[in-house]
Amino acid sequence: MTLLDVADAARKGGLILDAQGASRCFWQPSMPDYHDHEWGRPVADDRRLYEKICLEGFQAGMAWITILRKREAFREAFDDFDFERVARYTEQDVERLMGNPGIVRNRAKIVSTINNARRAVALAEETGSLSGWLWRHEPPAVERPATIDLDYWNQNPTSTASAALSRALKKRGWTFVGPTTMYAFMQAVGMVNDHMSGCVCRPAIEEARSAFNRPA
Repeated sequence: MTLLDVADAARKGGLILDAQGASRCFWQPSMPDYHDHEWGRPVADDRRLYEKICLEGFQAGMAWITILRKREAFREAFDDFDFERVARYTEQDVERLMGNPGIVRNRAKIVSTINNARRAVALAEETGSLSGWLWRHEPPAVERPATIDLDYWNQNPTSTASAALSRALKKRGWTFVGPTTMYAFMQAVGMVNDHMSGCVCRPAIEEARSAFNRPA
């Protein structure tokens, strides 16, 4: 987006217009497919939820577009985020991953991904599924703002629910799961709908969330 595009988006409460005149979130042009077809749609698959947590952890301090462009390389490097397999990684695997130019070669985040796989295995064995436990932390409707606009986004939002999820995961030994990271996770997997008010995708996400069967 150009500076004029950003200024125009700001005047419109964080929305831009596409060539057909439909309104979308201001960041959509940088990640159109992700915005339109993935972000905010409910996810119940254990492996994909573990992946989202890990990638949000890798994103800390970086732009999400960087992680998104590397996602397929991450999936190949981490056995498609099969956490039962990743849990068995050794120091040799850490060195292998540190030598992989397709991913973010941050040792602490790589070690965290392996650690979190072991924590995910333990959690799934204890509670029956990772998804069921994670979705218990979906924010209640009363916690959600009535309007999602540019001011809301500029506040870098977290929530009581994301803070609680962060604390619960840390208590279980997970790492790189701070409140802001967990709120980004909630946005990504559909626990909240943070498409801008007026975005063409927002009603579709609300419909998907209404039809979604929360994991037991």
